[in-house]
Amino acid sequence: QVQLVESGGGLVQAGGSLRLSCAASGRISSINAMGWYRQAPGKQRELVATIISGGSTNYADSVKGRFTISRDSAKNTVYLQMNSLKPEDTAVYYCKIAMAFSIPYWGQGTQVTVSS
Repeated sequence: QVQLVESGGGLVQAGGSLRLSCAASGRISSINAMGWYRQAPGKQRELVATIISGGSTNYADSVKGRFTISRDSAKNTVYLQMNSLKPEDTAVYYCKIAMAFSIPYWGQGTQVTVSS
């Protein structure tokens, strides 16, 4: 089994910053990609950012230039630095890990609330 533990969510004013962390533990094998998704009330879960094993990154248009995804491979940890936060960034943020020959795993989610 694989466990993902997220941290770093909270309440912040518009224009502020937060840094999310997601640490994977357990039966970790070859990691193909790690990513962050979010789900706002009444909306579908959407991709925020991903980083693949080679280091390439991909971002949703809505967060480009404001959010940065990074990872510490030695710690099996992925981060999401969120700057210039907007009220529309309010959501539950989930991390996801994709490994070779395995189902994907999701974290439990961490709430991010941006007040105007």
